[in-house]
Amino acid sequence: MRGAFLDLASVDNGDLDRSTLAACLPRWDWHADTTAAEVPARIRDVDIAVTNKVALDRRALGAAGALRLVAVAATGTNNVDLAAAREFGVTVCNIRGYCNESVAQHAITLLLNLLTGQPWYRDRVRRGDWSAARHFTLHDRPIREARGLALGLIGYGGLGQAVAGKARALGMQVLVAERKGRAPRPGRLSFEEVLRQADAVSVHCPLNEETHHLLGREQLRSMKPTALLINTARGGIVDEQALADSLRAGELAGAGVDTLSVEPPPSDHPLLAADIPNLLLTPHNAWASRPARQAALDQLAAVIQAFLAGAPINEVRYLGSE
Repeated sequence: MRGAFLDLASVDNGDLDRSTLAACLPRWDWHADTTAAEVPARIRDVDIAVTNKVALDRRALGAAGALRLVAVAATGTNNVDLAAAREFGVTVCNIRGYCNESVAQHAITLLLNLLTGQPWYRDRVRRGDWSAARHFTLHDRPIREARGLALGLIGYGGLGQAVAGKARALGMQVLVAERKGRAPRPGRLSFEEVLRQADAVSVHCPLNEETHHLLGREQLRSMKPTALLINTARGGIVDEQALADSLRAGELAGAGVDTLSVEPPPSDHPLLAADIPNLLLTPHNAWASRPARQAALDQLAAVIQAFLAGAPINEVRYLGSE
C-alpha cells in the first residue's frame, strides 16, 4: 500500500507530529506542494491520495488506476470531482470538527476588530497621530460594543455553533438562518430575515452549487448599512465584486474576510484593491492554529485506518443528479 500527501506544507510547517499518519501505510510520498501538471504522475500508482487544496479532476482521477481513497485534509471538498470519483470507484472522505475552536476564535477576532476599529487605530499610532494629538486619547473612529448586537449565522454545524457560543459569551443575540428558500425550522429564521435583522453576519456553510454567490449584490443590499460581514468559510459563497462595491458605497459598515475564491489571489483580485474601506483581509489562516493542524493530521490517520478496516468514516458522497 502506498500513499501520497500532495500538499503537506499547507498543513505542516515542520512543527507537527505526523508519526500516526505515517504509520498507516508502509510507504508514503510526502510532497510539500503539487502543481496541477504534477498531479497525474503523483497519484497514478498510489492507493491513497491526501490533498488539502490540490484539485483532483476527472482526468487525474481517471488516470489513477490504483487509487482507492482520496482523503481531504479539510472539511470542504469542492476541489475533488465527486461525480468522477464515484464513477471510478474512488472513496472520498474528509476531516471534520478539527478546527472549530481556531475558526471560531478568528471569526470573533475579526468581528471585534471591526467593532472597535483597533487595526485602524494601530496604524494611526504608527503614523504618529497619537504623538501629535491634543488630548490623551484618539476615539474619532466609532467604537461599538458587541453586547446587545444580533449576530446572524449562515451555517450552524460545528463551526457555527462554536461561534454562537463565543458570541453569546459577549452578550450578543444569535440568529440562526435557515437554508435559502426553505421554511424555517424551530429555532431558526428565514435566510432573508436574518440578513435584515442582523448587526453582523458570519458565514459557516460549505461551498457548493447551492451556496455559490449565496451573498450577492441583492443580499448585501438587504443588510443594515451598519452591519458587518464575516466570512471564514469559502470565498465563492460571497460575490466578491459586489462586496467591494458595497463597502465603497457605504452600504455595509465593514467586512472581515479570511478566504477568497482564488487562492493565492491574483494582484487584481477585487478585494485586494487599496481603496476599499473598512475591510480586514486575512490569508485563509483562521483554521491554522497548531492544535487544529495537529488534529487534522491525526484525523486523517483515523480516516485512513477506518477505510483500510472496511468501515469508512466521514465519507463524502456525490449528491448531483442521477
